[in-house]
Amino acid sequence: MAITPSSSTLVEFRNLRFSYGDHVVLDNISLRIPKGKVTALIGPMGAGKTTTLRLMGGEQKAQAGEMLFDGNDVGRMDQQQLYAARRRMGMLFQFGALFADSTVFENVAFPLREHTDLPEALIRDIVLMKLNAVGLRGARDLYPSEVSGGMARRIALARAIALDPELVMYDEPFSGLDPISLKTAAKLIRQLNDSMGLTSVFVSHELKQTLEIADHVIVLANGTVALEGSPDDVRNSTDAMVYQYVNAKPDGPVHFHFPGPAVDEDFALTGQPG
Repeated sequence: MAITPSSSTLVEFRNLRFSYGDHVVLDNISLRIPKGKVTALIGPMGAGKTTTLRLMGGEQKAQAGEMLFDGNDVGRMDQQQLYAARRRMGMLFQFGALFADSTVFENVAFPLREHTDLPEALIRDIVLMKLNAVGLRGARDLYPSEVSGGMARRIALARAIALDPELVMYDEPFSGLDPISLKTAAKLIRQLNDSMGLTSVFVSHELKQTLEIADHVIVLANGTVALEGSPDDVRNSTDAMVYQYVNAKPDGPVHFHFPGPAVDEDFALTGQPG
């Protein structure tokens, strides 16, 4: 059953719990993704940032709580409903995930051919428009192996926006990029969000660029939402977990060791003769 969505919220987690087996990744969290804004998901490794994106896209389903997209619980959708919701979403994977044996043009054309009945002439125009938006219209006939890592990320972005989605998700779009490519990618996320009226969510560890382009920031740590607010809220936070992460402190409430048995149990030291 659909829930009447807030006019200002596109995605909302309500008391959501998700685990991989016995390992709890997200523990009864609630958060929101505002419409028309750029939202950053940040936090230490293993905090559940990519898992959050997977839950938004319906790739994973929560064990408890709700993941609402425009007022509808993605976890309860049947296959037809989920596919319809996904057509309203675009996804840029961490390393682009381009088809190696297809040209740049064919990569961007793929979702249009897969999900629409548009004539080839119109598909051509749309593909060239999307490639032009990311500055790579001239690279249409190249293959992924013939472009740089930064260019591949931009091609993947053109493919992610090919169907004019409402929500675009980016999994570490800045990872492995040189300073120029990183700044270009950050600028593109901001510009495309504003010019196309998108709602954007991205996972990142590049705090400087992240806080410069984000409107809304969610900090995940130890299975919880440590903070949800503006970039200035993050910069000025006195919360121990947020402070540790933003200031790159090795010691603090963010755990170094993955949960497991006590050392003496693992090494069978208890009860051994001296």
